[in-house]
Amino acid sequence: MSDNLVPEPQPTVFDAVNGVLQDEEAARRVMANPALAKGFPNGRPAESAAADDDMCACGRHKKSECGHGDEHGDDAEIPLKFVDDIGRATAEDVREALHQVIDPELGIDVIDLGLVYGIEIDDLGRAIITMTLTTPACPLTDLIEDECASTLAGLVEEFRIDWTWQPRWTMDKITPEGRDQLAALGFNFENLPQY
Repeated sequence: MSDNLVPEPQPTVFDAVNGVLQDEEAARRVMANPALAKGFPNGRPAESAAADDDMCACGRHKKSECGHGDEHGDDAEIPLKFVDDIGRATAEDVREALHQVIDPELGIDVIDLGLVYGIEIDDLGRAIITMTLTTPACPLTDLIEDECASTLAGLVEEFRIDWTWQPRWTMDKITPEGRDQLAALGFNFENLPQY
């Protein structure tokens, strides 16, 4: 036997999973999230593609189990898109962290003010946050970006804020918790002009 020979390729864990499941797409999903393996009775995919529509974006449970259909749930209107992976932050983690980013003018966090329109985590762990401000003329974009950077440091690899002015922010976007906080600061929503 010569030491100059290149060793033969060794089978990988993916090869073993794919061999059991006999479905490359299912094997990739299980490799990305091993908890999904519980969903394959007898080692074979049992669910059709239509059944995936009922699954939460994390792939760990059904939408009904995590409140996606609950109109009154916290932050239910913020679309979250992400790839779940072991040790990687999820869109829910980012949303929870953004409760620490305070709008300097009103003293309420950007989530409860309804300024965050969407959070996406790509397959490299980068966060893309779609956000607005109470008015396009607001001079605080740099300050809020700095607060986001401090809050998200160590949680995501990178982040970007996509500022948008559509749809226009209105007070209707403030969560009930945000309304309670503003009421505690002396805001009276009944006396504010309606547009």
